Amino acid sequence: MVMFFISSLPQKPWRFMTRHVAVVCFIASMVLLYCLFTLQFHTGPPDLPVPLSCDLQHRHGAHPATNNSEGDTHKCFPKKDIMFMKTHKTASSTFLNILCRFGEKHNLKFAFPDSRNDFSYPSYFHHTYVKGFKPGMCFNIICNHMRFSAAEVARVLPRDSVYITILRDPAELFESSFHYFGHLIPLTWRIPDEDKMAAFLHAPDLYFGPKSLNSFYIKNLLFFDLGQDHTLDSNDPRVDEAIRLIAERFHLVMLVEYFEESLILLKDTLCWEMADILFFKLNARQQSTVSKLSPELREKALQWNAIDWKLYKYFNRTFWEKVEAYGRKRMTKDVKELKRRNTELQQICIEGGHPVAAENIHEENMQPWQPIGEKSIMGYNLNRNIDKDYQVLCQKMLTPEIQYLTDLGVNLWLTKLWGHVRNIINW
Repeated sequence: MVMFFISSLPQKPWRFMTRHVAVVCFIASMVLLYCLFTLQFHTGPPDLPVPLSCDLQHRHGAHPATNNSEGDTHKCFPKKDIMFMKTHKTASSTFLNILCRFGEKHNLKFAFPDSRNDFSYPSYFHHTYVKGFKPGMCFNIICNHMRFSAAEVARVLPRDSVYITILRDPAELFESSFHYFGHLIPLTWRIPDEDKMAAFLHAPDLYFGPKSLNSFYIKNLLFFDLGQDHTLDSNDPRVDEAIRLIAERFHLVMLVEYFEESLILLKDTLCWEMADILFFKLNARQQSTVSKLSPELREKALQWNAIDWKLYKYFNRTFWEKVEAYGRKRMTKDVKELKRRNTELQQICIEGGHPVAAENIHEENMQPWQPIGEKSIMGYNLNRNIDKDYQVLCQKMLTPEIQYLTDLGVNLWLTKLWGHVRNIINW
């Protein structure tokens, strides 16, 4: 396995190979430490009832918001009890930034993991993974990566919580996941072709095993993240039943391809203001690293991820049903306004008004998390001399996920230690 890992790394002169061997040995020891540290013993005092709502104290005497848009002037209270099922490679870091800013603004209590930025993924979520959890506690928001378990999440969040997640076209998601996680999937290391993804899609069973290390990243990843069996045949009745249960549990399923429209539906669902959903795109890849899927490869990717494709098509249909109910004309107007305000903030906050390659980011604390073996994720530089009215907002909107979680007080020592290993490999 060590030799496989070494061969998968970017080629270096021989004098650096000793360093790579040391790095691989260090990674092996870190994996062992990681597993031991995150081993959970699910014991504790008996459960107390989960509160109906953690937000009742805010509602008494609070002033309702007006959900302003054409055709909608009703008064409502902003919802603050939220479960965001953070799926992989779906612009979820961008949405996490929105949630973090909203939570800070309203002094909400986050249910965070301990020592890392996910809830012991890819294990199923368990309520004891929440740092500081005690039965009967009130948490408003949970939003870190997990493998979803409805019953366990319900033991943490109040019963009136709004459940939200986001999906992406499975072919595009597969390309992104294969690129980002490929160095973590041992069975793919032995693909001989230069275009490893194309070679994989032409003969996926040669490089995939249902129980092989990290194989879930490249087969029906959405279905896996949502807590389901990603190895089922797409025609298995259990797939349809799982999709039905997901539809019953989640109040809103957003789509990456219609991100602005998704946020407008979110604003309507949660009774938020337009200012609450402003965003900059985080963790974007350099276009030069994105593999263009030919029609043939796209079809093969969809066939390989047939469950995710079935899931996506179902929620694509229900998404547009929600848009119709919202009103097409009203949606067009609100999306235009959201884009206008985002563009305005880009000019205020971002040097040059656009993202830059990792090597061109001036400040270390603005560096995004990178995949093993390369620096393909872009980031931002803050404008100099930003008006004081926008300084805090700009800083928060542009802060990468790991740094923002640290600012919120999350203990990420394991994640950061792994980050140092990645930096050594990527050097």
